[in-house]
Amino acid sequence: MTDWITPPTDGGERLDGTGAALLTADRILTGRRGDAVGSLESIGEDDPQGGAVFIDGTRIIAVGPAAELTARLGELATAAGTAPAQVRRVDLPGTTLMPGLIETHAHLPTSGTDVEYPDYGAHDVARLTLNAARSARELMSLGVTSAQSLGARHYVDVALRDAIENGDLRGPRITAAGPQITVTAGHAHHAGGEADGLDEIRHQVRIHHKRGVDTIKAMATGGFTTSGSVPWLAQFSQEELTVMFADAHRLGKWTAAHAHGTQGIERAVRAGVDYIAHASFISPAARSEPDPHLADEIAAAGIYVDCTITAELPRMIERDDTFAPPVRMLWEHGVKIVAGHDAGIPGVPNRGYVGGLEALEYVGLPRTEVLLAATSRAAAGIGLAGVTGVLAPYFDADLIAVAGDPRAGLGVLRDLRLVVSRGREFIPDRVPGLAHDTDLDAFAGPGSVLGQWRNRDVLRARHPEV
Repeated sequence: MTDWITPPTDGGERLDGTGAALLTADRILTGRRGDAVGSLESIGEDDPQGGAVFIDGTRIIAVGPAAELTARLGELATAAGTAPAQVRRVDLPGTTLMPGLIETHAHLPTSGTDVEYPDYGAHDVARLTLNAARSARELMSLGVTSAQSLGARHYVDVALRDAIENGDLRGPRITAAGPQITVTAGHAHHAGGEADGLDEIRHQVRIHHKRGVDTIKAMATGGFTTSGSVPWLAQFSQEELTVMFADAHRLGKWTAAHAHGTQGIERAVRAGVDYIAHASFISPAARSEPDPHLADEIAAAGIYVDCTITAELPRMIERDDTFAPPVRMLWEHGVKIVAGHDAGIPGVPNRGYVGGLEALEYVGLPRTEVLLAATSRAAAGIGLAGVTGVLAPYFDADLIAVAGDPRAGLGVLRDLRLVVSRGREFIPDRVPGLAHDTDLDAFAGPGSVLGQWRNRDVLRARHPEV
């Protein structure tokens, strides 16, 4: 018996990530497709006892009907090295057990800030790190158990990832990109990843590798939130992107590209990128003008795409449909759509995650596809295939329980009854509500950015010939 000075406390957690446990619910959505077209694999719906998941420490050992796993409890407990009486049972009637949600496009250090790159002066690293830690807890409080960080100054996402993995902080599993690699004065240059020419690009990739990133992200085009940046124009040449991604792959890194305009999308695809953020096909005419032939290339290459569908996008489209993202077209051409929201930029807080999934359905992705885009496909999309995103043996025990059935409406994802990350329960924090933005005109969309550029031509045209 341990002679404690201060005995441990469980903080209200039913699962501590070390023992064996049997979780039961009305049904289980595994994260796989079902046998019928457009369906999801479900376990336990035809069993009066529902479905069950048996976990041992951080991993899933078995998934099946609750009656079957209960009958096998002795066998499963022995395999876990414990007695059946020591297996903790958590029954969750009225719920669906499913893989934890995944945010494929986050900016953890800046979520909730009014500007994309706040300047904290002498306390910059400390404040950004604290912001990132708060963002991590907020995401977990929404049921997000994995997140891809696609841009963080000072590599604070790498430090956060390691702190979470070490158990120092609670938060989702993180794949970290550090500062985005961009051209001098290019989009997101404030993050500190500027590089010009092949040698500087190689050097940036290798510095990122040295600092411990998982993902190399290139700003293949300009963006809407960096002054002087042009979203529809490519920032890197074909050769530069090819060298960047080849060196990243040589070092075992996942690769991602921010790409709005067609030219930048095309160059990223042909350079061998793994993941594209935005893919909005924005043209100089301030419209989304998708190229179906390029969509076929993206699909053939197996590239994952997040179209950055945010909670406010449906209202923006109703006001002006010129920026309607080509989600439906890309999906119909076989492109692997994942749930990424650019969470952390101004106006896109983490707590809008489920609203973003509802918006993804609004723009044409079927609900079952949205659920895959937020779980199993999202896991593969951030380089975690075979690790998480699926409720199956040998996958990590990252799962949530929600009241009701998300196939009947995505809104039930807001009603969490259990959040488990690597076998340990997380007690969600209180998360403030999110009201609709009342100033959509302030959104720096393609029309407003294009207007700033074309205003110069208007002024010049009215000047007399002298």
